[in-house]
Amino acid sequence: MNTRTDLKVTFAGGPVTILGDKLSVGDVAPDFTVLNGKLQPVKLSDFAGKQVVIAAYPSVDTSVCAAQNRRFNSEVNNMKNTVVLSISCDLPFAQSRFCAAEGLDNILTLSDHRDLDFGSKYGFVIKELRLLTRGTVIIGTDGKIKYIEHVAEVTEAPDYDKAMDIIKG
Repeated sequence: MNTRTDLKVTFAGGPVTILGDKLSVGDVAPDFTVLNGKLQPVKLSDFAGKQVVIAAYPSVDTSVCAAQNRRFNSEVNNMKNTVVLSISCDLPFAQSRFCAAEGLDNILTLSDHRDLDFGSKYGFVIKELRLLTRGTVIIGTDGKIKYIEHVAEVTEAPDYDKAMDIIKG
């Protein structure tokens, strides 16, 4: 897996190494496979023709990650022809339990724990922790990347306003 030397990311103030491919706005979004709460494979290509918002984060067991999921869950009500894929390396059981406890039913929580397929293809893997770094990717209905954010400090929230502007664009 490639080391992302173009990104300077910290976790709790200390530097971490980000692995995976570098993608840019305008690139065709690579297909990837992750697991849903029933351990069934889900592919990006399953959502062809829809706008896809990918909310990547380290773990639902942290306050910022929980808030990120709540925020996108509430925002998706206003998004036409849009799906939110909330992806972490948490086990699918933990993600399902979290969504049930929080009443989150507008987002699709998916796990990249098995193969890191999303994380490696989109450059979101934290080498030292084998978790995903926090960020947002927006893929247009044409299958091209419209927006990509890697949050510089993993413990901070993504730029929701900028993401919403792109989504509603």
